[in-house]
Amino acid sequence: MATIDIHNLSGDKVGSLDLADEVFGAINEDLLWEAVKHYRAAQRAGTHATKNKKLVSGAGKKLWKQKGTGRARVGSIRSPLWRHGGTVHGPQPRSYDYAFPRKKLLGALRSALASKLAEGKLVVVNAFDVKEPKTKLFRQALNALKVETTALLVEVARHGNRNLALGSRNLEGSNWCMATRFILSLVALRPGDFFAAGHRSLAAFVEERGFEAAAEEG
Repeated sequence: MATIDIHNLSGDKVGSLDLADEVFGAINEDLLWEAVKHYRAAQRAGTHATKNKKLVSGAGKKLWKQKGTGRARVGSIRSPLWRHGGTVHGPQPRSYDYAFPRKKLLGALRSALASKLAEGKLVVVNAFDVKEPKTKLFRQALNALKVETTALLVEVARHGNRNLALGSRNLEGSNWCMATRFILSLVALRPGDFFAAGHRSLAAFVEERGFEAAAEEG
């Protein structure tokens, strides 16, 4: 069983946390790829659109009679064969989201947590007790924790932390979310990103999501 240090916002070690091998053990890169692909597909706006023969500008009058002119028959100036005519089988607005099995999503999340632990990008703090909602103070706290690049900050939802939300929202590369809503955000983290979580939020998340039960089934 792996162990990770718990720090305060000053960067001092205040304790340690045991990490279950069922959650922070193996890394399934294929499953992570599938989860990231699903996440990015769901983020697509899908607002692309082309005009078909019905939507392009132009009258519907037949340009010349069907027979006797020696020219090819034509029914409308909006024909796809003509310049400025409609587009055939062009893209239309749609959603790119698709169903993703919950067990696979939780498996990808376990792999993401294990990956951050292996990279040394997992930071556990005793509490995000920010005295004032100021970005400068929060940046100093991240520097003390040696979080120099982009980071995902997770806090327990039921406790709430207004100062953390206000102090981190103007900090470039810093994203804050509650423990019950960070599944896809964590899966989509880039390799160099940090994952910082309160030890209560990390323990609560592992317990609420039933990782131990999922590991026993697997």
